[in-house]
Amino acid sequence: MMKRASLKIIGNVQMVGFRTFIKNVADSLNVTGFAGNEADGSVKVVCEGDAEAIEGLINALKQNLPSFACIEEITAAYEDYKGEFIRFERHGADVPGEGETEMVALMRSFDKKGEAMIGFLGSMNETLKAVKADTGLMLEKQDMMLDKQDMMLDKQDETIAEIEGVRTDLKSYMAEKFTKIEQDVEAIKAKLGMV
Repeated sequence: MMKRASLKIIGNVQMVGFRTFIKNVADSLNVTGFAGNEADGSVKVVCEGDAEAIEGLINALKQNLPSFACIEEITAAYEDYKGEFIRFERHGADVPGEGETEMVALMRSFDKKGEAMIGFLGSMNETLKAVKADTGLMLEKQDMMLDKQDMMLDKQDETIAEIEGVRTDLKSYMAEKFTKIEQDVEAIKAKLGMV
């Protein structure tokens, strides 16, 4: 069922890459809407999507925060779905206030760099997950190859044992034949008087 929620998030949630974090989680859950910094230091989120996805977003905000963020309180108000958004966006200025001082400009720069770093770390995490999955697949294939190699070695041992058996049988057979030939040659020599 589709729902709409308005969230107010209070705590250390500005200047720590929090809105980008919210956007990444919302995008992964197919939740649309926006996150914006408020003048009182809070972050406002208005989102729409499947009710379970919205609950997933709220749970992620409570459990998997960026390292510098700290939530003191989340309040949520639910409404009927309006279909107002097509994607999730960040809204508003990075730092609340009217005039931009040198300090504010510096803080804005840190905020942008922090959010870029969070985006980079998120993509790095996905890459590492893919590498881990590929490594697991390679190890499974290696195990299969080792099993086949063991089967081939077992077959080789069986073949060698069979060859050794044939060789023993052939040696015994040939020894009998040579003894018989020697006896026949001796008998022929005796008849010819060559002995």
